[in-house]
Amino acid sequence: MGRPGLAHPAACGAGVAVAAEMTTSRLARAAGDGAGKQTRRTIWSGVLAGLGLAAFADETVFHQLLHWHHFYDKSTLAVGLVSDGLFHAGGFIAMVAGLFLLADTLRRGGFVPKRWWAALLLGAGGFQLYDGIVQHKLLGLHQIRYHVTLWPYDLTWNLIAVVLIAAGAALMTGRAGIAGSAMFRSDADTAA
Repeated sequence: MGRPGLAHPAACGAGVAVAAEMTTSRLARAAGDGAGKQTRRTIWSGVLAGLGLAAFADETVFHQLLHWHHFYDKSTLAVGLVSDGLFHAGGFIAMVAGLFLLADTLRRGGFVPKRWWAALLLGAGGFQLYDGIVQHKLLGLHQIRYHVTLWPYDLTWNLIAVVLIAAGAALMTGRAGIAGSAMFRSDADTAA
């Protein structure tokens, strides 16, 4: 037997193996957490860019080109135009924040293109569904169009939102790899 207070050499070897295994699993978890953090950054980048893109399309097409509505239509034209400006600024801020996160994930080498495109569709569809249900119907801030039968417009608006969300959800599932040398090509795409 060994000296009192000292462990048997075989027990020490087992203890070192257990400690090494614990350290390895901790490192693997930390690496996984780092990859998870980069995937989350990719997703948030896509969601913010999707929100900004949908807001830009809504503002440009329906507010400015077609003159169908303003962000807030329950007051004067001047108030409607100011609300449009604030809405445009919010969409622009979302887009810029999304692009900064995208640049950061690209710089860190953690960009996952499939998740980004999925999140972009989810962000755009989520914005559009929120706009169609909450802003148009629940709060009554504005309608898509005035002096027409509304239900075809509402139905089309919300169905497009559901299609965007479904496409984003479908892309969010399955295998996805970190981007290779090209920005929008993942390693999963090159394996085929």
